[in-house]
Amino acid sequence: MNYPLTRKVDTTNTYFGTIVPDPYRWLEDDRSANTKAWVEAENKVTQGYLSQIPYRDAIYKRLEQLWNYEKYSAPFKEGKYTYFYKNDGLQAHSVLWRQVGDGTPEVFLDPNKFSADGTTSMQGIDFTKDGSMAAYQLSEGGSDWRKVIVINTENKAQIGDTLRDVKFSGIAWRGNDGFYYSSYDKPKSGSQLSGMTQFHKLFYHKLGTAQSADKLIFGGEETKRRYIGAYLTEDQRFLVITAANETTGNELYIQDLTLPGSQIIQVVDNFDNEHSVLDNVGSKLYIITNLYSPNFKIVTVDASDPKPMHWKDLIPMTTNVLTASTGGGKIFAEYLKDATSFVQQYDMDGKLERTIGLPGIGTASGFGTKHEEKQTYYTFTNYVYPPTIFKLDIASGESTVYKKSNVQFDPTQYESTQVFYKSKDGTKIPMIITYKKGTVMNGKNPTLLYAYGGFSISLTPAFSTSNIILLEHGGIYAVPNLRGGGEYGEKWHKAGIKMKKQNVFDDFIAAAEYLIKHKYTSKDYLAISGGSNGGLLIGATMTQRPDLCKVALPAVGVMDMLRYNQFTAGAGWSYDYGTAEDSEEMFKYLYNYSPYHALKPGDFPATMVTTADHDDRVVPAHSFKFAARLQEYQQGAAPVIIRIETKAGHGAGQSTEQVISGQADKWAFMFWNLGVQW
Repeated sequence: MNYPLTRKVDTTNTYFGTIVPDPYRWLEDDRSANTKAWVEAENKVTQGYLSQIPYRDAIYKRLEQLWNYEKYSAPFKEGKYTYFYKNDGLQAHSVLWRQVGDGTPEVFLDPNKFSADGTTSMQGIDFTKDGSMAAYQLSEGGSDWRKVIVINTENKAQIGDTLRDVKFSGIAWRGNDGFYYSSYDKPKSGSQLSGMTQFHKLFYHKLGTAQSADKLIFGGEETKRRYIGAYLTEDQRFLVITAANETTGNELYIQDLTLPGSQIIQVVDNFDNEHSVLDNVGSKLYIITNLYSPNFKIVTVDASDPKPMHWKDLIPMTTNVLTASTGGGKIFAEYLKDATSFVQQYDMDGKLERTIGLPGIGTASGFGTKHEEKQTYYTFTNYVYPPTIFKLDIASGESTVYKKSNVQFDPTQYESTQVFYKSKDGTKIPMIITYKKGTVMNGKNPTLLYAYGGFSISLTPAFSTSNIILLEHGGIYAVPNLRGGGEYGEKWHKAGIKMKKQNVFDDFIAAAEYLIKHKYTSKDYLAISGGSNGGLLIGATMTQRPDLCKVALPAVGVMDMLRYNQFTAGAGWSYDYGTAEDSEEMFKYLYNYSPYHALKPGDFPATMVTTADHDDRVVPAHSFKFAARLQEYQQGAAPVIIRIETKAGHGAGQSTEQVISGQADKWAFMFWNLGVQW
């Protein structure tokens, strides 16, 4: 491999007396001509390498075939219309359709017409309570910065001006007067992509007025919070505000909008736990919380005095992690039991009515609907069960198939089994392993080990059209549920953060060793993969155990753990990671495992780093610097390339063509370096 010569500079930082070289710091400047030239040179090498893989095009064409089937979302009602998303197969983005009753469906919004190249996507739409107006958000090139467009739903005419520079926000309508939304001050100097976004602000936009006249409701200089969310209860009586400085833990506020001149009332005054208002019946609030209940519970309290001292348990905590939704006058308690779904239906007084019968072990999602509805919808899936939409009759509890997937896949030919293995410290970790029935466990099966392990995010079983490529060629797909995730509640999460982050890497390494020991695969047939925080996982695993696998696929990863908090909203991740400024002990811990800093000259697995030029969540500089240093330090024969998607962000909003192209390159690189014949 002839890599581009990446210039090194004499840049350093000093932490607690330790001088830390950062020779590739210049790659952080996404505006410079030098960085753009480097990106072009690296992409040229990458495309040159991938183009010589003889079956790359065949994989792309097979993925196109697999993707080319109609896909539907569950329907939802707004005003007199029933709305649903549909993709004919290979459309860049799903189209929003609507119909009245059983009438003929019509196209409501087609995001494929938003841009010629398919890189502008619709990222959410919110309707007024009567359904007469809607506000939808646009992302250009995958950016987290959004535009908001308001339309009359009857004739689709735009109402007022387009709102700009909205970030990390929902849209909360208040009647037909206007709506609440959140945003940051856009960086005025330096990079628009990587500049820090520190303080969130909650605004109220009154229809027919300029965005510059929007009223600040919460946040800003007076109340500095990094993340502020807002929504209204379904009856529009209460405005609910959540405020946080990190990705875990939030304050909770309410405002009774039926009382003229009412003030915003603080319900929870600290960031120690997580809470949100699930619903209300009159002045009774239903709150889901993990206060004194790390697996979450549902409590009730009167809005006149809503402090935690007055909370009363409605659905107590169990050994399983709880999320919940409401609809049809019921509460749907959605539990995670060993990372799979278990759903129970309660009435609003907390009386258990039934356990919802699911078609198997997997992931059920949805359930929530409006108070007056008699039926609701949910989607069920697992690694060998394509997503299927079910209609649930709320009164009887009976589920019927509403939409079945038409993907070219025969589930009867495959199996998915859950195992439990021991990590380095003896902790039992669950892992689901999927493969074709009859696969011989001889250590020679191409295997992809994928994980995340952070931010209390749970990896639950989900079907992947892309993974068919692996499974139909005798491959194995394995997903362990590492500490740092949310599969077993906040204790599981806290066991993988800050000074315990090494547990996450140990759990992942132990998963690979389990697969090798039990002859699912061997080092020469193993690839490891993860994205974002999972990209950090892959980077750390590569530096600690470069001998563990043959192929590594770190995607949009957090690779510089000493400087991650200097970019965009990265400082909010400190609950999970800690920062180099916290203490000398925390600095040394981060410095020890930070993938960019932990690299030393050695023999590394074949690596394809992936990122995108518009990623303003985990800025591409993380991947740029890591790839540059890895190319410098690679002493083995295996390739080290970086694939940089253009006009794309952290993952959301990619066109179908971008997704298929990226997946085709991933499989081609993996199979080629595992020596797999196509």
